[in-house]
Amino acid sequence: MEPKGLLDGRLKLRHLVMVTTIAEHGSVVRAAEHLHVTQPVVTRALRELEGILGARMFDRGPRGVRPTVYGQAFVEHAQAVLAEVRKAGRHVAELTGARVGTVTVGTHLAGANVLLPRAIAQLKKDRPQVTVVVREATPDVLQTDLLTGRIDLMLGRLTPPAEGARVRQVRLYHEPIRLVTRVGHPAQELESPALGDLLGYPWILPVRETALRREIEDVFFAEGVALPENRVECTSNPTLHALLAQTDSIAALPMLVATENEKLALLPSVLPSVSRVVGVTLPKDGAPGPTTRLLLDCLQQQAGLLRTPTSPEAAPRPGSR
Repeated sequence: MEPKGLLDGRLKLRHLVMVTTIAEHGSVVRAAEHLHVTQPVVTRALRELEGILGARMFDRGPRGVRPTVYGQAFVEHAQAVLAEVRKAGRHVAELTGARVGTVTVGTHLAGANVLLPRAIAQLKKDRPQVTVVVREATPDVLQTDLLTGRIDLMLGRLTPPAEGARVRQVRLYHEPIRLVTRVGHPAQELESPALGDLLGYPWILPVRETALRREIEDVFFAEGVALPENRVECTSNPTLHALLAQTDSIAALPMLVATENEKLALLPSVLPSVSRVVGVTLPKDGAPGPTTRLLLDCLQQQAGLLRTPTSPEAAPRPGSR
């Protein structure tokens, strides 16, 4: 098919929204529910798109649908187009008032407790009419939202992006991962407890979809210790903090989460090789909008002021664009 066939008026934005939603949810039924339309509407739009492209977008299986090689390629471009459309809309809205706009940031644990509130406070001091929207989710969900334009940037732990990933990263500071309990926890009386000494307490672990969970599992494996049977797997900051403060639970968290909370305390145990570079992830293509740049500047400035109570080599380092 000639590329100009995509510009003859038959391809609509609704086709792009529909095909990316099917890919994200892995099901025509769930895509219809998410879009608040009937299943036949989604099926008909998919058939229209496949007719325009001359290729099948999805293969059906017992558990839903999966993109074909053609579908995967088209979905990636559709996500980029939708992200640019959303960004254009926000940009126009910002231009209607020089000091008005919205920036949406996605976050997961690292940076959310200290850095992000400080950066938002700085931004709101200078631009009180700018609206900041904060969304919490697991990193895989946030990256999808980033590529589809639902969020403008991600704040959290930086992990090497997959080959061909359409993102770029900005380093902000280094933050170790430490074992955390409530103040007065019985384990705080132990001089330097090993993981095996702590299995009698309940644990809070990251969900399986996170890199931190995999690294914690590696530490347990290296010490020949099974994962705690008495555990909660949690991604909710409020729930996690409440459980730590109100129970004898133990969790592995970014250091600043504990040092900035008077109800929490660090255990002297060291988790070898578990640390994180906290930073910002942005779409690789296209320049960030004005309000996104403002928040990024505030994040970099506040990261330069952070000092984690660790050795000098682990001190925060301002990132560069």
